[in-house]
Amino acid sequence: MNTMSDTGSGKLVEESLKRKEKLRLLREKAQKLEQKNGGECGGQLSRPVFRSYKPQNENTLGEIIPQQPSGDIEDAVEDQLSLISSTTVVEDIDIDNLAPRKPDWDLKRDVAKKLERLDRRTQKAIAELIRDRLKSNQEGQDIFQAVNVATAHVGSKNG
Repeated sequence: MNTMSDTGSGKLVEESLKRKEKLRLLREKAQKLEQKNGGECGGQLSRPVFRSYKPQNENTLGEIIPQQPSGDIEDAVEDQLSLISSTTVVEDIDIDNLAPRKPDWDLKRDVAKKLERLDRRTQKAIAELIRDRLKSNQEGQDIFQAVNVATAHVGSKNG
């Protein structure tokens, strides 16, 4: 049993040594490429651009873009106040075009299918009630047949 654990750990040690060797070769290759390129790509970072604030640390390297003046606020406020104070002519605006003609049109559209089903069910329920009354009376056979014909006619129209 000891031989199996020894060979297992031996393989692990050999694999780790192989990985270390590969990493060493890759590191050397990367250093050669860096020396060949003059070390420009990895050694220099891009400089930050400060657009909306000045950095507190004066030693910070970066480009500070001067802020553009946003204009005179007083002039802008005066312009807006003058627009508010001027009266607009309401006669040019047609109020009928602004308001919808039927404010509940979307509700009617959504409920229309449900109402059709309810109308059919209501007609069937009324016919059943009339049949029950006629069956209990048994006197008006011709009326009973007329109700059946009318119900079949209504069912063929809706279905």
